Amino acid sequence: MATTVTLEKCGHNVGYRGLDNCRFCPGSHCCVEGGPECLDSVIDMDQVCKRVSDLDLDVLVTISKDAGRYLCDFTYYTSLYESHGRSAFVHVPPLGKPYSAQQLGRALQAIIEEMLNVLEHSESNINCHNEH
Repeated sequence: MATTVTLEKCGHNVGYRGLDNCRFCPGSHCCVEGGPECLDSVIDMDQVCKRVSDLDLDVLVTISKDAGRYLCDFTYYTSLYESHGRSAFVHVPPLGKPYSAQQLGRALQAIIEEMLNVLEHSESNINCHNEH
């Protein structure tokens, strides 16, 4: 369970062995058969994290390269695959553990704004290296 607001950098295709709430797990243990092992977001999460952290919002924002090989990672990988990397995933801690709704709201708004700024300024450099 997240204790910080965590920006996920990438999604993973293989290694899914746990059952979801409906007791389902893909037989191939992967999201997309024949898909790349790992897909990165075209959004520079390190830059987003630094910019949001510099705003001093009293919320710790961190980076992760592993969303957990469960529903979160499966959803993120699939989104990255379908959008050619133009996707984001943010893990958020439960309300009150340790942040209030207001703190999380301000942090998420800042994160989304920074992601859009980063995308706007880097779109000309994105050559969709996540083609499939």
